[in-house]
Amino acid sequence: MTAAVRAIDAGLLACRTCGLVMARRSAPNPRTFCPRCASALLERRPRSAETTLAWLVAGVILYIPANVLPVIYVSGVGGGEESTILGGVLSFWRSGSWDIAVLIFTASVAVPTTKFLALGLLLWTVHRRSNWGRRQRTALYRLVEFIGYWSMLDVVVVALTAALLKFKALGTAEPRLGIVFFCGVVVTTMIAALSFDPRLIWDMGSSDGH
Repeated sequence: MTAAVRAIDAGLLACRTCGLVMARRSAPNPRTFCPRCASALLERRPRSAETTLAWLVAGVILYIPANVLPVIYVSGVGGGEESTILGGVLSFWRSGSWDIAVLIFTASVAVPTTKFLALGLLLWTVHRRSNWGRRQRTALYRLVEFIGYWSMLDVVVVALTAALLKFKALGTAEPRLGIVFFCGVVVTTMIAALSFDPRLIWDMGSSDGH
């Protein structure tokens, strides 16, 4: 199988914002900006792996209180009750709302866990300078970018639940501290994914940030 040719070896430089590809001789200065969108042009994002790791660790730390602390408080005729993410999933499941339970579980558990594992795998293989499954790892990174935005579905469900209860006069619902930590998980993992330079996947025998 013919080895893939990197853009950097072909004398090309691509803008990560708009995708414009140009010859490196047209942008010899490392601080040159893209002529189309004015974004900074870099052969590789400086200290990409280290930055991604820092944000990823922050996301994992925030994920613990996001699951332990209650995310919503619901009060009605029968009294009030606080609920965590998993508690909400079980409540919807037992009440017969399986679709909402699956939605919350996917957005709150499956998506963050997938992002943690996927980014961890990408960082580990880049650190090892592995040439294993480069195309697959690139596709994995694109998947992480795509699913990252769906993590906010849990926050949306909490907001919709509160609005629905008030609209039907069935009670009141208020967000709790856990939802703040979960928003932090979403933000930190999104930044971690954006900080990772997927071009490092194709760099064998070279260090991050050259």
